Amino acid sequence: MKADNDPYSDIRPYRDEEVSHVLDRLRSEAGLINTLAEWKLGPLYRFVPWFARALVKMWLGYRFKPLMTVDDVQIQLRPLLANMVIRTARLSSDGLDGLDSAESWLFVSNHRDITLDPALTNQILYEAGHRTLTIAIGDNLLKERWVADLMRLNKSFIVKRALSGPRELLAASRQLAGFIRAMVTNNQGPVWIAQREGRAKDGIDTTEPAVIKMLSLARDRQTETIADVLPTLKIVPVAIAYELDPCDAAKAAELAAGAGYVKSEQEDVLSIGQGITGQKGCVHLSFGEPLSVEHLDVNAVVEAIDMHIRCRYRLFETALWAWQELEQTDRVPEVTIYPGTISREAFVARINAMPASHRPLALAMYANPLRRALGEL
Repeated sequence: MKADNDPYSDIRPYRDEEVSHVLDRLRSEAGLINTLAEWKLGPLYRFVPWFARALVKMWLGYRFKPLMTVDDVQIQLRPLLANMVIRTARLSSDGLDGLDSAESWLFVSNHRDITLDPALTNQILYEAGHRTLTIAIGDNLLKERWVADLMRLNKSFIVKRALSGPRELLAASRQLAGFIRAMVTNNQGPVWIAQREGRAKDGIDTTEPAVIKMLSLARDRQTETIADVLPTLKIVPVAIAYELDPCDAAKAAELAAGAGYVKSEQEDVLSIGQGITGQKGCVHLSFGEPLSVEHLDVNAVVEAIDMHIRCRYRLFETALWAWQELEQTDRVPEVTIYPGTISREAFVARINAMPASHRPLALAMYANPLRRALGEL
């Protein structure tokens, strides 16, 4: 339930004064304890589960004891993120030096990976001396309370998707828009949202107008128009480009299945793990300029975000090779192509390891940003 004086209590990240209570609750969460026991103590958990669970509960108590604030939680997680980047990616960026680190921005990003897109953005921001993100996450990923608790401790806020009707959806959209506007206008730190619901599995990054329409709901309908509210959100487009997609084979399989595809219960969790542990090669983030007062309506904002992502998306050699394979040509189009970490032979072998019917879909996934840059899409 929402507190009377806090209209966002059921979706916002946890606050410092709530951290200790949430951590105490997590220590008793059977789902978290069993998950960690199986992951960290697999053989012991299988043969003596009660003992493995007891060890995990003691370990959680030890790790949670010094954590009193949200910053404490993020400090614990920061080395894990940095280590993941060192092992699996070469991270770079441009455009961030044009953004004042003391201000709050609404970053609207293309969406390729469930957790990596905002996580890698956070790493770039942290290294540049900016505050860390408050991150939008769909409630479809938070079916267990302990998962939601962990995400909200790490500055995530909830996007409600499992709603029963249009009235509930409208109320949830207004609540979400109000929270985002309050974060930005009260200078509570940068906010990250995706340009669309769900990942762009085909590599075609387009902004869903519904996302911008949702943002426009953060207004007093008696005194404000869409043109009044959108400039106050300080929207900054972000283009994130991966040389290699750790989930490329899984995405191609889903695209091949078409409308008949049924997602397994643990599929999102597996995709998250695959994205974190898989090799990503070079990853580049391009931060745009804040949208100007010219962008006063939904269509103008959508066009501006799409233009930035289309023009500033870094094209690695994997995009070129995929395009050449599909076009059956050796021609190199007149666009800037950046070298990466993988050889052409290794990339072709990666694609050929997929079922034959999936390969054109995987190649298109890599080639489509180049096609868009050439005006073919």
